[in-house]
Amino acid sequence: MIEPQPTTEAAPAVTRRSVTDAESRAASRRWWDADADDYQAEHGAFLGDTEFVWCPEGLREADARLLGDVSGKRILELGCGAASAARWLAGQGAEVVAMDLSEGMLRHARTASDRTGVPVPLLQADALALPFGDLTFDVVCTAFGAVPFVADSQTVMREVARVLRPGGSWVFSITHPMRWIFLDDPGEAGLMAVQSYFDRRPYVEQDTDGVPGYVEQHRTLGDRVRELVAAGFVLRDLVEPEWPEGHTQVWGQWSPLRGRLFPGTAIFVADLR
Repeated sequence: MIEPQPTTEAAPAVTRRSVTDAESRAASRRWWDADADDYQAEHGAFLGDTEFVWCPEGLREADARLLGDVSGKRILELGCGAASAARWLAGQGAEVVAMDLSEGMLRHARTASDRTGVPVPLLQADALALPFGDLTFDVVCTAFGAVPFVADSQTVMREVARVLRPGGSWVFSITHPMRWIFLDDPGEAGLMAVQSYFDRRPYVEQDTDGVPGYVEQHRTLGDRVRELVAAGFVLRDLVEPEWPEGHTQVWGQWSPLRGRLFPGTAIFVADLR
């Protein structure tokens, strides 16, 4: 989501270009496997071992209750990372499966389960081909997992609908689409609009051979709503968490300066018809 910068021939490039699902999948697996240790070192304390934190604004499921009463429900967490949300859900009486594409992130999930004594089943799999039968879950959820990193997010919506039971809920958080207008900067430089909201080309970091190392996808709010409706969902709520008073932590592009002016996160709450 950063404006492409001039690069030398020997330096990796930042660009906006189309990528295939295969390129996105390979890039995400490599990136999160390599970055897992640094990510947990930087953000693990904020996310907690047994907390469900929806976003850098610090909105917790314990307060928001976007999933409702989860006791006794069968829940899939997509893009679980270190699976802190899954362990929180297990503590609330849910039957949870946590899934991620990255073995590096799942390694941290296993370590945290051992550390907390709250084990949850962990599965390495692709959100574009969920390895579950139809009508398996009551709820599917993810905090910034899977959805922003696949080229064909419509297929993710259809796969989630397939494994949900009628009336089941699909709740996911992503970077707020309007953030793509701005530079990925938590300071004053990140307050100036520099890119078109309607440019849906993904943000790509690639090496000198043009191989993507990191890929993140942009869709407009309308695009996301249409994806949900096409997959058979009814949008129940769209939550745009406000920056809380006294929250001073900077997380990447998220900061008190920007958070007071415009939303950084969008949380879609949808039910299967």
